[in-house]
Order: sequence, then C-alpha cells, then structure tokens
Amino acid sequence: MTHNAKPLSDLRVLDFTRVLAGPYATALMADLGADIIKVEGPEGDEYRHVGPFHQGESALFQSVNRGKRSIVLDLKRPKDRDTAIALADRADVLIENFRPGVMDRLGLGAEALCARNPRLIYASVSGFGQTGPLASRPAYDIIVQAMSGLMELTGRPDGAPTMVGEAIADVAAGLFAGWGIMAALHERQRTGRGRVIDVALADALASMMPTAAARVLVADQTPVRTGNKHALSAPFGVYAAGEGHFAVAVLNDKLFAGFCAAIGRPDLASDPRLASDSDRRANEPILAQAIETWAAGQTAAGAAAALAEAGIPAAPLATVRQAWTSDHAIARGLVSSVTHPTLGSLHLPEQPVQFVGSPRGQRRPAPGLDEHGAEIRAELEG
Repeated sequence: MTHNAKPLSDLRVLDFTRVLAGPYATALMADLGADIIKVEGPEGDEYRHVGPFHQGESALFQSVNRGKRSIVLDLKRPKDRDTAIALADRADVLIENFRPGVMDRLGLGAEALCARNPRLIYASVSGFGQTGPLASRPAYDIIVQAMSGLMELTGRPDGAPTMVGEAIADVAAGLFAGWGIMAALHERQRTGRGRVIDVALADALASMMPTAAARVLVADQTPVRTGNKHALSAPFGVYAAGEGHFAVAVLNDKLFAGFCAAIGRPDLASDPRLASDSDRRANEPILAQAIETWAAGQTAAGAAAALAEAGIPAAPLATVRQAWTSDHAIARGLVSSVTHPTLGSLHLPEQPVQFVGSPRGQRRPAPGLDEHGAEIRAELEG
C-alpha cells in the first residue's frame, strides 16, 4: 500500500479557534495535509502572546499552529465578515471556539452558514457545550479538571487534589473535535450533507475517565485518590529503587507469578492474602515492601530492566525531555523539523498515528499574523 498524498490533502478547514483545544484539533489535521485557514482578529491568537518565547516568538503558538495559513479578519467590520462568509462557502469544515452565541451574533452561526453551504461541517468547541445549564459559563482547562472529578482522583491519598501536569481537558476536546469531524466527513460521503458538531471540554474529559465512570455508574462506588498506585490492581504503580523510581504494571495471575519469581519471592505467588487481583490491591503494602526491598540495591533503570527481561511491564520514570528525545520517539517520527522564516529550523511535534505509505513531516511552520491574508483573498477572487 503506497500513497503519495497525505490523508487529508483535499480538505479545507476554516479555523476560528484560538488558545489550545481548537488549535490542537486543527494542528492534527494540518499534519495530515489539510489546508487550515486560521482566522485571527487584529491582535492575533492569544497564544501568540503567551510564553515561553523563542527569539520573540511563542513556543506554544509555534507548536499548536504548525502547518496553517493566517488571515486577519475583524469580524465586527461588514467587509471582513463578508470575507469570512465567502471562505465558509468554500470550506469543507468550519471550527470555532467562541462562547456559545457569539458566532450567531456575528452572522456566522451554524444555521446561517450551513444554509448557504449544506456540505459544511460546522464544529463548535466550548467549555460546557452549546446547551445545558452551564453553557454560558467560561472555562479553562483547570476549571474543567476541577469540575470533572479528575483533580479529586489525582494526588496522594493524604494530600490535596492535584491538577494533571498538562492541559488534558483542552487536548481531550481537541481530539474529540477531530474525531467528530472525521465521522461527519464520512457521513457526508453517504448523504451529501454536512453536520453541526458540539464539543465540550467537560464532556470530553469525562469521556477520558472510563475507569472512574464504570466504578460510579455501574459498580456504585465512590473513587478516591490512590496516589501513584492503581485504584483496582496491584502491584501496579510506582516504587522506589535504591536510586530513582520505577513503574510496574501487573494485571493478571500469570504476570503476578512471573513477577514474584523475578524479584526472588516465588512464595508470594501462593500467599492466600495475594490470591486474586482484588486481594493484591487490598494488601498492596505487603507487595510494596517486597518490591522496594528487592530494588533497594539497584537503580530504577536496573530494576525495570530486570523486570522487563522477565516479561513484566516496567519502566524507570523519564523526564519530559528524555521522552521527547528518546531513540524510540525519533524512530516513530513524533518530532519533525520545519523551517521558519526568522527562527530557522524548529523541531515540532507531529500527530501520532502512522498512516503506512503516507509521508510524515514536510510541513510548514506556524504562520505569522496575516501572513497569508493577501494569498487567501486572491484565491476567493480566482
């Protein structure tokens, strides 16, 4: 199977999003060859002004706006609003993340634009969705983490709830926005008509918590914080070595028997207190003591390597820098270079799915503000 073009090379997306959730969704589509026309106000996307900065340019903006074209439109001006409508008439997809109602007030709402272009897929991304009692409430990632229950599940059992160290609600919403758009594009092939899509950060993050949902909705349990240990299985967590920490994941009886042999404690496999996965979780301190006694004279890397050699899922804890620069990340093409007109060569992340036979890389950098405005207007006149 050999394909020269990227999977979305025939797709045009009109992108009214800014900050993270929406731009993340369209960056993934740009990686796959879609023509992303990023519509910005005169001041530009807020992320242009958020650090860290590299030679005066926002690293965040460069990362999540890679591969796009920029046009500045002041949507309060009738002429620029007419340009936006003309672009929507030619687009396959429109995605926006204003507060609910803003696009309608500008004359750019789903009903108006889809009436003009029935094939248009119109995706709205917001904190709490276009409907419901919280629809008008503003939200950033931390607000959604707080309200989703995720923070209540994260952190030490005897400590405070903890925010996840990445904007996970924004990323989840971006992923589900892209997922929804792809489903709507497939449907359009059958029906010839577009679809209006409503994506909420709160809904997306809730859907990223299937274990917690099952415990609440099916088992009628109340999940609590368990720190660096799995809530339901053991040994399944982070343990200390003589130097550093390592993660272990044992989820069934066969793995448990191999694990016990690997740490020189085959007797634990027949201990009645550890007979089942639920028993092992209830008596996890017994396992923790055995693991950390075995690992006390080793480095985290050495302990993890010994377990992996025995077929047990294990790994030392890596820093973010180590993860992004690892041989495996490089081999998988998770990072590729773009050439920026003022910053030179930049290493930027790339979407993670491998489309066998389609090229990775070969992307343009994030655009300067209105860099492609004249070019895009000329296309409308052509």
